[in-house]
Amino acid sequence: MQRWELLDTGPVPDARGTMELFRRGTELAIRVDGRELMSSRMHGSEDALADLACDRVGGRPRARLLVGGLGMGFTLAAALARVGPEARVVVAELVPCVVRWNRDQLAHVAGRPLDDPRASVFEGDVGEAIRQAPAAWDAILLDVDNGPKGLTRPSNDWLYGWHGLKAAHAALRPGGILGVWSAAPDVAFTRRVARAGFDVEAVTVRARGKQGGRRHVVWIGVREG
Repeated sequence: MQRWELLDTGPVPDARGTMELFRRGTELAIRVDGRELMSSRMHGSEDALADLACDRVGGRPRARLLVGGLGMGFTLAAALARVGPEARVVVAELVPCVVRWNRDQLAHVAGRPLDDPRASVFEGDVGEAIRQAPAAWDAILLDVDNGPKGLTRPSNDWLYGWHGLKAAHAALRPGGILGVWSAAPDVAFTRRVARAGFDVEAVTVRARGKQGGRRHVVWIGVREG
């Protein structure tokens, strides 16, 4: 059996962890201090995050989407596949090495979505991008951690708390979508999203898409009015 090969590492800003890129054969994985965050062989639920949001807003002629967390590029690629030629998708990524990997070792994994002229990278905290302008986005998709609790970076907790959810609500256009990916259910978070003013649904999705795999959760919150 092939062993994992460490390809590169990089620091996580404002945290003590180290981001690591591994390869085993054709499979690639990103870990933080040995804990696997994502793998190239499982991205069905990341695709679903974009698909569920774009089912509702992808047809808008000049849709603007903000993706929090570049990862291996799967959510970005799925969003680009579902929006029109005049759309714009901004992906916010705080960890510089993740952006670098997606332009190099990881570029082929999701089909080089960063080469798409409709895509751009905001190298910084997605919370900052959310706070920059009111009613700026048709959808905000958050996949910055393993769920609504900071794992890679404790300050990610703000995104999933009351103030972060209210900021996301203000940053969305009427009828806009907040999508949040999680590895596990969280009933308290569902209630918190509703209290922040969203019509919310927790959707169970599979890690491998139609091929099954572990059950993950995508929250879809609609800003009404």
